[in-house]
Amino acid sequence: MDNGLIEAATVLAAVGSATVGGVFFAFSTLVMPALGRRPASEATASMQSINVKAVNPLFMGALFGTGMACVGLAVAAVTVVHGPARVLLLVGSGAYLLGDIALTIAFHVPRNDALAALDPNEAGVADHWNRYLAGWTAGNHVRAAAALVAAVSLTVALRIG
Repeated sequence: MDNGLIEAATVLAAVGSATVGGVFFAFSTLVMPALGRRPASEATASMQSINVKAVNPLFMGALFGTGMACVGLAVAAVTVVHGPARVLLLVGSGAYLLGDIALTIAFHVPRNDALAALDPNEAGVADHWNRYLAGWTAGNHVRAAAALVAAVSLTVALRIG
């Protein structure tokens, strides 16, 4: 992998991390608290709709395209890059891959799937919603923070080259 390609992938991954992190930050600070103030049946139906709409080419491209760039950067950091930039590329890529991609797949998707299976008007939905809201939001705080760590680490790696 040549230096121009590494630099381009780093820019892509830094911008992608910041973009995805901004989405997760908005959910943690705006969307989920607002849904938490709504009746459980309404909040459940709203989140079901949001989760369906989230599976679109733009968001999935940003989320997983950034992940692919981070995989390439991690490989480049181990095989080509030297010095402090190597560490920053590994930290940034690792933060994104573990804190955003792995957490999304292993933690958030199963919760979203379980929520999708609910009838928002059935008895007991409030208990499920309250557990979902607390757990999903806590995990989402981690995703937002991981994306921020990735964006900063990758940007600094670019700066020090």
